[in-house]
Amino acid sequence: MPEENSDNQFVRVEVIAHIFDLTVRRVQQLTQEGVIWTEEIPGEGRRYEFASTIKAYIQYLSKKAYGKGKSEKEIELHQQKLEAEIALKESQGEIHRIKAEIAAGKYIDIEEVALDYRKFFVTFKRFALGIPSRLVSIVSDSLDPLEARRAEKEMSAEVKRMLHAFVVAGHTEEESKEKKAVRRRAKS
Repeated sequence: MPEENSDNQFVRVEVIAHIFDLTVRRVQQLTQEGVIWTEEIPGEGRRYEFASTIKAYIQYLSKKAYGKGKSEKEIELHQQKLEAEIALKESQGEIHRIKAEIAAGKYIDIEEVALDYRKFFVTFKRFALGIPSRLVSIVSDSLDPLEARRAEKEMSAEVKRMLHAFVVAGHTEEESKEKKAVRRRAKS
């Protein structure tokens, strides 16, 4: 930081830029990075103390030449870069692992799975809807034909209700609305 001295000479950013052979913008960046600093001079604004600014910049260049002179911002940016590179390597490793698993057949195409599920549920629905008639045929010797028919109808209604609840639970609202619209168009 600036040294207290009554002989301090304060100069504008353009003077420092000219002496260091830098652009005004680069001098401002060095100020933001904390390499050099300014002081508020009443009536003149922010100014650089000439001697301490030159000394601070020489120390910065010396440290930089020996690999020590990284500003906090440079260190932070370097750390962010390293973290980003690590994240990139990890994601590349994950992608490679997934590709290897796909090649090994550990994953199945979504369309294939959906088709298999549809086939399964069609078969399951047929099976479930056939249960009441099979059950009534098993116990038909012990029941009156009218009572057997009534029991079959009640069981069929219950199976249909359960299947409907099962199917509705497996669909989103949009899918249900879409199917209803398709059925309406088919009826028209």
